[in-house]
Amino acid sequence: MLSVLRVHLPSDIPIVGCELTPYVLLRRPDKTVTTDDVPESAPLDGHFLRYKWYRIQSDRKVAVCSVHPSEQATLQCLGCVKAKITVAKSYHCSPKCFSDAWQHHRALHDRAASAVNENGNEEEEIFGRYNSSGSGVINASLTGSASSTSLTNGSTPLYPAAVTQRSGGETWFEVGRSKTYTPTADDIGHVLKFECVIVDAVTKQPVGHPNTILTSRVIPAPSPSPRRLIPVSGADMLGNLQSDGRVSSSGSFTVLSYNILSDSYASNELYSYCPSWALSWPYRRQNLLREIVGYRADIVCLQEVQNDHFEEFFAPELDKHGYQALYKRETNEVYSGNIHTIDGCATFFRRDRFSHVKKYEVEFNKAAQSLTEVAVQTTQKKAALNRLVKDNVALIVVLEAKFSNQGADNPGKRQLLCVANTHVNVPQELKDVKIWQVHTLLKGLEKIAASADIPMLVCGDFNSVPGSAPHSLLAMGKVDPMHADLLVDPLAILRPHSKLTHQLPLVSAYSSFLRGVGLGLEQQRRRMDPTTNEPLFTNCTRDFIGTLDYILYTADSLTVESLLELLDEDSLRKDTALPSPEWSSDHIALLAEFRCVPRPRR
Repeated sequence: MLSVLRVHLPSDIPIVGCELTPYVLLRRPDKTVTTDDVPESAPLDGHFLRYKWYRIQSDRKVAVCSVHPSEQATLQCLGCVKAKITVAKSYHCSPKCFSDAWQHHRALHDRAASAVNENGNEEEEIFGRYNSSGSGVINASLTGSASSTSLTNGSTPLYPAAVTQRSGGETWFEVGRSKTYTPTADDIGHVLKFECVIVDAVTKQPVGHPNTILTSRVIPAPSPSPRRLIPVSGADMLGNLQSDGRVSSSGSFTVLSYNILSDSYASNELYSYCPSWALSWPYRRQNLLREIVGYRADIVCLQEVQNDHFEEFFAPELDKHGYQALYKRETNEVYSGNIHTIDGCATFFRRDRFSHVKKYEVEFNKAAQSLTEVAVQTTQKKAALNRLVKDNVALIVVLEAKFSNQGADNPGKRQLLCVANTHVNVPQELKDVKIWQVHTLLKGLEKIAASADIPMLVCGDFNSVPGSAPHSLLAMGKVDPMHADLLVDPLAILRPHSKLTHQLPLVSAYSSFLRGVGLGLEQQRRRMDPTTNEPLFTNCTRDFIGTLDYILYTADSLTVESLLELLDEDSLRKDTALPSPEWSSDHIALLAEFRCVPRPRR
């Protein structure tokens, strides 16, 4: 007979909006063990599995900490309550938590004060004083009326709740009847109960006792402060995303580049500072999707997208938001794991803004084989391939714009755009391989440029800091023959050094923060390195902080209108690195708004 051997949850802490799918281990009548579902529509040996989810509500109200959502709150900031700031942001688990978060928390007060009190005279009265001892205006008792606000926020359950049992000050509400359940805002602060029972297919009656498991208290999904678009062109623009996410300038388009951190790399050992629930893929994928969709970019270039995650999640989910998807998986000559977990580059574009014209796929392994055939001695071929073959790829897409482009030479002319998306995932010590891969990509783009008069964008994670040889080649079009990176070249693949050039007029989009004119640029300039014209960081872990990601454009055919504001260390909260509960990758997203401009006459 069918029997349940074990039930457990993939994550200890349930989060609003993130699916919960328990792991149910079954023994079939033939004694084999499986995790396959046995639904009522396909019973096994006359039996099937029935699932139920319950929300357990205690008479005692519970609030969760806004900084450490897995902890129960013990303090509430009365300033937030008086200023009508979202109540969930007012809770803290300890005085130290409130003190450590004060710089970030005070920003909420400042924004509320500027909105409500334009002259600022009442700020001290509303928010009180806060000193270094941590004695802010806080409510340490958290009465039932204060905390209940965050527990009843008007959201509608996915399944009509019904009281099923009340015992010992607890009420059980049935909230779902499928194996998978997605917690809602109504569940915040409550424990969930999953019940699995074997049912007779004829009588519909349970057979034996149900298997149950309790979750921790449901926590809200952390919500980082939204990043704004900052105009850099000096034009009369608001520089903010409209209600539908678009920028207000007609004829322009936006491009997002984002290394989302493959789940296969997101280990607890490597990112021990990130809570395990925030590092789990069910949580991260929802948080990443929410962030990506929120930018409403016209073109999205993602790196480190696992093959299975692209097919089963990102492609179908972004399709719902109007995106067409293209993907290039990395090759697997080096990789020895599950082929489905190999990552690659994914490019998405909005169907109402662009149409697909052509796709080119670059496999650097093939280029390495061609190079060794021609330029490496026979005795060194095996060693050369071992050094050069790293499975990296690039995805190059040619798109045609469906929108009008003001200021173009010929309004009736097709407006094409070439977008390259790559991840140069090469160990730091193999500097020659990294330079060679970047040079190979640029030479391929040069051939496309020679065959068509077309603006170009080069997006990706190049694993190269500003000032390195690959960055110089990308942004300057050449590498100084005396550059230290060129000393590492055991295969002589970079010689003569004079060949390390290209003719594409590429410029880094974010350098516009230092060259641009407009309101709000001073704060962004403080987040830039003036010696390299690049952000201070796009990758921020406990072991490394620096810039590895770039969006480059051909300056003779495109101009930057606005840029997504950069994060700084204050934005990441004190003593925090990436990934975190708020930001689900160790990289930050880069986004630029461009406009096509007439090429200079030759």
